[in-house]
Amino acid sequence: MLFAHDTEVALQQAADLVNTLGRDGQDRLTTTEELVEFVRRWEWTGVGELGPEDLEAVRGLRPRLRRLWEDDEQGVVEEVNAMLLDGGARPRLVRHGDWDWHLHATPDDAPLSRRMAVEAAMAMVDLVRADGLGRLGVCEAQDCDQVLVDLTRNRSRRFCSSTCGNRMAAAAYRERQAVAGRSG
Repeated sequence: MLFAHDTEVALQQAADLVNTLGRDGQDRLTTTEELVEFVRRWEWTGVGELGPEDLEAVRGLRPRLRRLWEDDEQGVVEEVNAMLLDGGARPRLVRHGDWDWHLHATPDDAPLSRRMAVEAAMAMVDLVRADGLGRLGVCEAQDCDQVLVDLTRNRSRRFCSSTCGNRMAAAAYRERQAVAGRSG
């Protein structure tokens, strides 16, 4: 394991949230029901009933999180520090459900968008301290702009999903076949 489990989950959750808004403007987080499903899938605890204001606040967080994938180290550090300050981060160790000891840095009743921002910032603290910003990337598929977190041991992840990886491998195969056909 490269990082603590909660750090890895927070990084992946932040990437997933960023990826709900494509650079093409396609939004995959448009309803409260989609937000509820996102919260369920990522096992956020202590979340009450979510409404339109929660949806708008979470959607508004995405550009701020995306900058963490695009900025240089100094910019990331400044943004992370601002997110921690804005979120009133007060880290504490907790254990609940199936999770062993991990950090929570906001009150359990804090607004979801604030909790998400601070959780992402806390995970980025670990990444910066480990000189691991190179583990953040953007999919190398030609028509994809999804962000990714490379948690592989050898830092070899290039695509956001197996779908993009398979698509690019098939395209490379077709290109090799075409070149072989022209030269043969």
